[in-house]
Amino acid sequence: MNADKRIALFIPTLSGGGAERVTLNLAGGFAQAGHPVDLVVADASGSFRQEIPAGVQLVDLQAGRVSRALPALVRYLKAERPPVLLSALNYANVIALLAGALARSGTKVFVAEHSSVSRTLGQRSLAISVMHRMMRFFYKRAARVVAVSEGVANDLSQHLNIGETSLKVIYNPILNDRMSELLKETVLHPWFEADDTPVVVAVGRLTAVKDFANLLRAFALTRQQVNSRLMILGEGEERGMLTALAAELGVAEDVWMPGFVSNPYAYIRQSALFVLSSQTEGLPTVLVEALACGTPVVSTDCKSGPAEILQRGRYGTLVPVRDSEALSQAMVAVLRGVGGSRELPDLSPYTLEYATNQYLRLFGY
Repeated sequence: MNADKRIALFIPTLSGGGAERVTLNLAGGFAQAGHPVDLVVADASGSFRQEIPAGVQLVDLQAGRVSRALPALVRYLKAERPPVLLSALNYANVIALLAGALARSGTKVFVAEHSSVSRTLGQRSLAISVMHRMMRFFYKRAARVVAVSEGVANDLSQHLNIGETSLKVIYNPILNDRMSELLKETVLHPWFEADDTPVVVAVGRLTAVKDFANLLRAFALTRQQVNSRLMILGEGEERGMLTALAAELGVAEDVWMPGFVSNPYAYIRQSALFVLSSQTEGLPTVLVEALACGTPVVSTDCKSGPAEILQRGRYGTLVPVRDSEALSQAMVAVLRGVGGSRELPDLSPYTLEYATNQYLRLFGY
């Protein structure tokens, strides 16, 4: 084991989000490559706690929120002096860079941006204004800023004035051996067994940016032409609103929202169609997962990621954001077998091995 080449990763929580899953995958990849790995979290609660890879040491700062984690993170860096710290998500990134400056431990701090910062900075509030200034100041002091897509890199360059030499695009390590094993599992659900009614599936946090309300409206229109059912896998603050909307649209009996599921891949593989309805993304992990499952894809052409992954519609249908009618038309076409694509792109840049090697080179390991 490369004891002098330890890697620390910092994230806010172990809740069930795409960035958190990616960080766990990376932690496992670094450990498999022989590096000691510390997974440092502001609050170690969350559904992913049981999925920490073998060989990865959990460090719980017990701060509750990432904004309160600064003192504990500074203490960790001073005590442990990891050569490298990689953080993810913009609030955590600012805290990590500030902690690195205060600790003076010699740790190189790398930050990964998983979404378009223009989405966050576009919100008008004093807190966002302060965050914008902090990001512009601190991101330029990172050892390197990693963008998970070309779209995110362009966004960082435009809104934070980060030079090209300070940016590195590394796609998320989405595909790994664990996913391959989970893909072999079969979901025992009556909708997959009872009849030939096709199932449409979507996965993500039940938040406004995922725009599942748009998907529900599109599904209601789709049901007028094609008998179908909809599964939305994920949890979040919009559950109540979405449940009420499904009832209002008259589709509640054909919409199932089970919350977080540990193996979404089996659901995606057994479904007739995967839909991404987001208003904005960075690099939508679940879109790559759906392609790997061999399931036809319909996605909003949001900023950024879907067009990059689907190569401008070659490997799946792209529709305008917030357009329920266009989304429904694309869904109907796929369900009727006259639209969509089953051609599979080269997904090797999204493998754990590829991403792990890219990061290790970036760290100088």
